[in-house]
Amino acid sequence: MNEQELREGLRSEMAGTTPPPPLSTTAALGAARRTHFRRRALLASLGSAAVVLAVTGFAAVATPGGHVYQPAGQGPLAAPDTKEPWPTGPDGQPQEDRTARAGSRYEQGAHLLGEAVSVIPSGYTTPEDPSSQSAEERTLRTHQAQFEDKVDGVDVWSYSSSVAVAQGEGTGRVIVEVHAAGNQLPTEPCDLAQKFWGMRGGCQVETVGAVRVGVVVRPSGDDRLDQWSAYRHPDGVVVFVAQGVRLDESRPALSKLPFSVPQLAALAVDERFHLK
Repeated sequence: MNEQELREGLRSEMAGTTPPPPLSTTAALGAARRTHFRRRALLASLGSAAVVLAVTGFAAVATPGGHVYQPAGQGPLAAPDTKEPWPTGPDGQPQEDRTARAGSRYEQGAHLLGEAVSVIPSGYTTPEDPSSQSAEERTLRTHQAQFEDKVDGVDVWSYSSSVAVAQGEGTGRVIVEVHAAGNQLPTEPCDLAQKFWGMRGGCQVETVGAVRVGVVVRPSGDDRLDQWSAYRHPDGVVVFVAQGVRLDESRPALSKLPFSVPQLAALAVDERFHLK
């Protein structure tokens, strides 16, 4: 098609096309108002959704420490979560996990460690970790306070301490673990003893004064510890006291355990470990 033919074709096409109606200012303004109204309504609905999500706890907010905090409550789109929040720490905020790293619970664990060191018999030493090591790096003297469960609306805690015990070239350890009242551990002495760390073994009942204490004297299939005793106080507090000839694989073992079986049973009843 040459230029002349192109012009004639365009004129013919334009002549056959219905011309658009003249521009109406009123119609244009009305259309603009309707568009503006729809946009405001959309923004308002998005804002309401954001408020609902924030109130119901669906929105996640990053804390200064980099952790993601999700407020309590279940939004309509939130995944089901039945886990109870961790107990409140000394700063008034929920703990990061089960372990207390400050406050009265932490101090109870430190107190238990001091009492465990105090019962080590003469003839043995209790070496300490270098002061430059952090709490997470220590292996010779350690303690911990841990949230276990909420029973009938009450927080149930456990406290543990581990003490390295040395004599000559050998190093073993003594462990004291206390479960606060409200725990769901068994009452019968040997049933109770078999619950310590999930370990089992030959158990015998020792009588200490007027009470009965379960003592596992021969572990079965587990060499983490050699003997342990277990006692439930009348108020429900449970005490485990354990001993082993070896602290870890990097050190030689003790030639003998620090306590006899009757002594180990008596320690489980000792009021110094009866944390309340």
